[in-house]
Amino acid sequence: MKIHFIIYDKVEELDLVGSWELIGLLAEIGLCESPRLISLNSMTPSGEHGMRFSADSHFSEAELPDVLIVPGGSGARSAMLDDEVIAFMQRAGRQCQAILSICTGMYLMQRAGLFSGKKATTHWEFLNELKQDPTVETIEERFVKDGTIWSSAGVSAGMDMTLAFIADHFGVEVASTIQLKAEYYPSSKVYGHAHRQANTAKYIQELTS
Repeated sequence: MKIHFIIYDKVEELDLVGSWELIGLLAEIGLCESPRLISLNSMTPSGEHGMRFSADSHFSEAELPDVLIVPGGSGARSAMLDDEVIAFMQRAGRQCQAILSICTGMYLMQRAGLFSGKKATTHWEFLNELKQDPTVETIEERFVKDGTIWSSAGVSAGMDMTLAFIADHFGVEVASTIQLKAEYYPSSKVYGHAHRQANTAKYIQELTS
């Protein structure tokens, strides 16, 4: 199985590298090929916080994978204005076995119509924008699966979604192995009360300090 990641200038680093780690471990045990980066613009993009990357291919020349993972970041707003990028995303929607959207990867998914008629989520700060689209049923959860389309809330939520995707496609015991190798057992500790502000997602507001 080929699992590739979208990348672009001002991608959110953890959106990308958190899920990349899990897919990389999946590749190490022989259940998929090594992940690759498909750039929507620069071949050497910089992330939201300055991390630098080197893409494997440009979307205009890239072979579509079996699974495409679409991280967010402020650069998604710029990338979605490129009609050729959107056409590429639409082809992916028709041909890929699954597409996973993390955080504001939402913008690319929504612009390409891949959320149309689907349940979806995004980072809590952008839920209201998603709710304005009458073709999308916005869900205030950590991640959502609707057919071949997966979506997750902000940043770290992409790791939870990717692990759930691995369990769904490869089985719970494979996901258990990946979880252990990554030592991904998130602490349940919630600090302070910032999560109680009124505009956060419902699942966040229900957390206890």
